[in-house]
Amino acid sequence: MGILTFDNVSKGFGGGAHRVEVLKNISLDVAEGEFVAILGFSGTGKSTLMNLIAGLESPDSGTVTFKGAPITGPGPERGLVFQSYSLMPWLTVQGNVMLAVEAVYPKLSKSEKTAKADHYIQMVGLSHAATRRPAELSGGMRQRVSVARALAMDPEMLLLDEPLSALDALTRANLADEILDIWEQDKKTCILITNDVDEAILLADRIVPLNPDGTLGEPVSVTIPRPRDRIAMNSDETFKALRAQVTSYLVDVGIEAKIEETRTLPSVTPIHGMPSAVAAAGASGVTERYVDFSQVHKVYPTPKGPLTVVEDFNLKLRKGEFVSLIGHSGCGKSTVLTMAAGLNEISKGVIALDGRGVLGADPERAVVFQSPNLFPWLSAKENVAIGVDKVYPRASRAERQDVIEYYLERVGLADAMDKQASSLSNGMRQRVGIARAFALSPKLLLLDEPFGMLDSLTRWELQEVLMEVWSRTKVTAICVTHDVDEAILLADRVVMMTNGPQATIGKITEVDLPRPRTRKALLEHPDYYTYRQEVLDFLKEYEHGAKPKTSPAPAAVAAE
Repeated sequence: MGILTFDNVSKGFGGGAHRVEVLKNISLDVAEGEFVAILGFSGTGKSTLMNLIAGLESPDSGTVTFKGAPITGPGPERGLVFQSYSLMPWLTVQGNVMLAVEAVYPKLSKSEKTAKADHYIQMVGLSHAATRRPAELSGGMRQRVSVARALAMDPEMLLLDEPLSALDALTRANLADEILDIWEQDKKTCILITNDVDEAILLADRIVPLNPDGTLGEPVSVTIPRPRDRIAMNSDETFKALRAQVTSYLVDVGIEAKIEETRTLPSVTPIHGMPSAVAAAGASGVTERYVDFSQVHKVYPTPKGPLTVVEDFNLKLRKGEFVSLIGHSGCGKSTVLTMAAGLNEISKGVIALDGRGVLGADPERAVVFQSPNLFPWLSAKENVAIGVDKVYPRASRAERQDVIEYYLERVGLADAMDKQASSLSNGMRQRVGIARAFALSPKLLLLDEPFGMLDSLTRWELQEVLMEVWSRTKVTAICVTHDVDEAILLADRVVMMTNGPQATIGKITEVDLPRPRTRKALLEHPDYYTYRQEVLDFLKEYEHGAKPKTSPAPAAVAAE
């Protein structure tokens, strides 16, 4: 028997017809010193499982035991780090960590307590910020304080409930590396709840999938030697095989067969003169320089003088091409996109679409933002209708309804068209945003980190949705992302930007992988990890705001 044991545990909520069984017949043994990752989609009961270990919930049936004794409530031997930081806003970093030290070590002298708190603050790399309050810290720094506070209780087991999910990709990677360093120092038993496959493989000895029906999948051992390096793992055959195995399992249990096929798209023409979407996909005579960024600059006035955020951005897109734009935070990706959308004035240079310069917003350029900006009091159908009614003035009411319902069905919302936006999950709202953009039959689709606020498995699902709909329309598209796998999965070319200010194109990679693409198929393609390595190497070179001396290759930048 391990340090922690689940013996046939079930847990549900509500009563009668409203009863929901969240966890079913869970049996699991965790060995002392083991690092276990519980991996699954949102809503599968991962946090309920963690609450049972923490003693914040009790099972309906079965037992959860720690060192052979049933868990009856919270205890300092099980240190918990939540997804949200739960810090005391009026206390400094040191003050927040001291709360834990004082609770566990009441008999120590004040200087000994301070030394203990400082030790754990140093361990998470926050000594320079010990006197700051939470409001003065970034999200990543606040989460480090939570980790330091949990460690300061010197627990026998560290419980990490999606501690990295609210952070941007780079902060998330850095904090995951720190958690790994801390774990390797004293090998505490550690249980991590996550929805990120790479994170689970990097950190864990064993990955336990949690199925959508509340049961456990077959545990997977991670046999990659430690210490593990996330860049080096990209070339590791064990990592590739493990990643493909876990991904394939999760796609099979969580994503397959969710989209229906009952409606057809009417042959109607939008106001900006594009043929109907399906006809466009079939008839597409490829046009070079369909979108043309020519010496584009963005300069903002500041009290210290003009600040050039984007400089000499030159890029040509063929009609029907899908381009991903990637780079570190602050490199001007979204600035380029909002200039193309006509929502942000171009300081110098020209952006042309189909031979005409971009001036102001226009439905021929549809934008999907990170947050979908729906009217909460309108239904999904009504939110999509707002644009469709303007773009198809010559279509009959029935034809417009067909356009709306076709795209809502395409994104998997056939059963939720009449639900109010306010009652939809974040993932469902983003589906409405995607349907709304495609329903405009735009000449150019602009996606600004459209899945950035979603958990990683919901993101996979919507990437598949996006690719399915795009494959039918072949609309010219630019997607801003910070996710390397997303960039390669979606694009014909990945355009990498140097760090700002004065950000520009640093490298362009042509992605010659077969379409239609699925995540499962790509992970098995022999060239996939070569493309991934190219993008990872570029991002590594520009990490932490670096400005490498190598200048962009003019030939690559001008690629058509």
